[in-house]
Amino acid sequence: MSMMAQTEGFHFIVLAELQLRPTNRPESSVAATPHVDSNGLVVFRWFGANAPATLALPEQIAAMVGDRIVSGAIAPGTRIVEQDIASAFDTSRGPVREALRILEREGLVRIHPRRGARATQLSPQDVYDLFEIRACLYQAVARRLAEQRSPEAIRLLEDGVREMRRLAERPDGADAYSQLSFRLSLGCVRLAGNPRLADMITSLALQPYRYTRFGLDSRPRRRSSAAMWQESIGAIRDGDVATAMQMAERRVLAGREEVLRLLRAEAKASETNLRSPA
Repeated sequence: MSMMAQTEGFHFIVLAELQLRPTNRPESSVAATPHVDSNGLVVFRWFGANAPATLALPEQIAAMVGDRIVSGAIAPGTRIVEQDIASAFDTSRGPVREALRILEREGLVRIHPRRGARATQLSPQDVYDLFEIRACLYQAVARRLAEQRSPEAIRLLEDGVREMRRLAERPDGADAYSQLSFRLSLGCVRLAGNPRLADMITSLALQPYRYTRFGLDSRPRRRSSAAMWQESIGAIRDGDVATAMQMAERRVLAGREEVLRLLRAEAKASETNLRSPA
């Protein structure tokens, strides 16, 4: 039977239903027929791989819009038009507003009085600070896993990293790799056995995901990530707490550096475009 923890009304179903390999889903428009896939990252963050048939309408809306935000289909800073979403779901604006409040709690949108909601846009300083917090939290997870040396955790890591190495070599493997890393990370968090720590990490899981995803676009970057995961397995299996913690920190901070590099490149390109004559 699955162990369950509850935070802000959402259940996190753990490991027994954890699916390591994500399903490739076709892109859907906000105006398309609404459908919530159980492999969507927002639903996964709330429910694990449990079927989302019991989601209330605001939660269905939040899951669909949230997945489009974390996938980059809705760009940072984009205005979320309530009426467009209400029309897509054939509903009033009430459930849409409730959905946007859910997404605001997740850090995916910001609601501005009299100006509506926009997809959250993180500054380089926001990214730096957020990843610094995540590095500290994942060190605590790594310490617990290395102390426990749980066969279940080691098996989960081995299966996940085996698939990561395969995806690292695929030219089109970036999305699947980043989703797998997301699921594997949260699976390890749950197995660490500290519900408060798990709640803190999962509350910060979605906001940086879209940035981390772009940081894994290149094959060399994915290979490096997979190698760090592999080294983490060895440290956990050997009960080497210091190395496990060091690898957890390195993995998170390497992601931060890549994301900051991309943000700087985007800012430079935007500045160049603004200076270019029409």
